Amino acid sequence: MSKVLRLSEVVGSGYNEFWNNTSRYRVVKGGRASKKSTTMSLWIIYKMYEFPLSNTLVVRRFFNTHRDSTYKKIIWAINRLGVQNDWIFSLSPLEITNKNTGQKIMFKGYDNPESLNSITVSMGFLNFVFIEEAFQITNEEDFNKLDFSIRGIMPEGYFNSITLLLNPWNSRSWIKRRFFDKPDDNTFTLTTTYKQNEFLSDNDIKLFESMKKNNPKRYLTEGLAQWGISEGLVYENWTEKEFDKDDILNQGNIVMAFGIDWGFSNDPTAFIACLVDKPNKLLYIFDEYYKKGMTNNDIAIMIKHKGYDQEKIMADSAEPKSIEELKRLGIRKITPAMKGADSILFGIQRIQSYKIIVHPRCQNIIVEFNNYSWDTKDGQAINKPIDDFNHGLDSLRYIMTEFEKKQVRAF
Repeated sequence: MSKVLRLSEVVGSGYNEFWNNTSRYRVVKGGRASKKSTTMSLWIIYKMYEFPLSNTLVVRRFFNTHRDSTYKKIIWAINRLGVQNDWIFSLSPLEITNKNTGQKIMFKGYDNPESLNSITVSMGFLNFVFIEEAFQITNEEDFNKLDFSIRGIMPEGYFNSITLLLNPWNSRSWIKRRFFDKPDDNTFTLTTTYKQNEFLSDNDIKLFESMKKNNPKRYLTEGLAQWGISEGLVYENWTEKEFDKDDILNQGNIVMAFGIDWGFSNDPTAFIACLVDKPNKLLYIFDEYYKKGMTNNDIAIMIKHKGYDQEKIMADSAEPKSIEELKRLGIRKITPAMKGADSILFGIQRIQSYKIIVHPRCQNIIVEFNNYSWDTKDGQAINKPIDDFNHGLDSLRYIMTEFEKKQVRAF
């Protein structure tokens, strides 16, 4: 490396075993702000200097999520290590190249399987793989195909390493079963939390302390990186599966429906788009948008950009001012969802009566389906859901509560 730094000051503590481990599988489940992604990004750059014949493949479920996540994070690591003059950054193709050695960091997505099956490097070996948000890889066979492609004899001292980073949203994940429940000599696992991140500010820590007090269930997963629940879930009637929206629409008796749940500082605004097949009791969720800090103008721009501004959108009736403002901003068919006694349970029951297919791109509502659960009292479930992991699901409830009152018709 062209600049010498004290690595302990850059990386910090808590990852010593991870840093020096050479197992084929390195699996880290961590809560938010546990610095797992930043540490991995630093590790990639450092190890590519240590092993100048090595190349790296960075993988996410969807290719288009790299640019604002892993790509930027690795550029940050290069700058943090003070070696930016050694690297060339390209957006098309999305890759980072060491101009002195020719080593490459390539970015691929599982949404283009052929790009993963035909990866070659012009020099050296493809021996490092980094899978970000590995929880999103729901099919173990998809992982196996990539795993089998990382093979071959390495020069002395070199090793193949596949690193998976994830938030442990649900204990049903194949990752838990394969790597955490039945570890072997080829596997290294680690659990990390925000408590291992000495670079957090006092205000950052206060956010977690507030979560611990106000959202203890979320704190267990996002704060302490414990596996999400597998029992007591509100919805069991869903599956994740790819589908073509237009093909579904062409089947007839299909209605497009849209819902929005308001948020701002602490909670995201959650927008959900789905197809409803009422005769066959099928519901297809094909699009979503979650973001904090959105003004009504931001929301209107987002809806117009997605091309839904001429559609009927069911909104939480708690903010009539926001509904009226969105109408004035061109979202003229936005409508308050009807509420009444037991409207939450009523909406849940309607959703439970459908078989739900969620497109894999809708990762936020998938997380909610995996975590939205019934509250308990004295250790027993009660007929009331916990008010958490429910922003997109509330949007869906607005849609279905209104939809079920009417005959099937185009919105």
